[in-house]
Amino acid sequence: MSVVTDEKILVLSDLQIKQKIKRIAYEVFENNFKEKTIVVAGIEGQGYQFAKLISKELKAISPIEVVIAKISVDKFAQEQSEVKVDVVSKEFKKRCVLLVDDVLNTGRTLAFAMKPFLETGVKKMEVAVLVNRSHTQFPIMPTYTGHALTTTLKDHVEVVLGKDSAVYLR
Repeated sequence: MSVVTDEKILVLSDLQIKQKIKRIAYEVFENNFKEKTIVVAGIEGQGYQFAKLISKELKAISPIEVVIAKISVDKFAQEQSEVKVDVVSKEFKKRCVLLVDDVLNTGRTLAFAMKPFLETGVKKMEVAVLVNRSHTQFPIMPTYTGHALTTTLKDHVEVVLGKDSAVYLR
């Protein structure tokens, strides 16, 4: 149920986001229970915050070692810009990598963010997003989705993660 607040529509409340994170963590564990280590790599900003929350939940429910990484990429570049990962490549070589962002819109950012992992030779790559807007222009399908949301291209999805987490549509 959506609630209108200050010209923003509340799409997900704090409690709903926590439930989605827990569900995604369980799904990740179910699909990777044989792994010794998983790299959870979040796109800088709210994607990285979302990755930290998934990592925390995954550590609480499974024996899998979790390595958290921050990916820096220019989200607004029309051509692929430099992509930086704050952990050394040996940490993710031949490992399962969970690429995380807050919102999947066109898929451009996630497609760019995959480059350093694909160049290194990961074992498997999965994608988790809190909100999937389904306006993909790149062949990116999330493995794990918190909430699928039908929007127009003019709509803006705002994700706030922290003390009072919420997802708004403007």
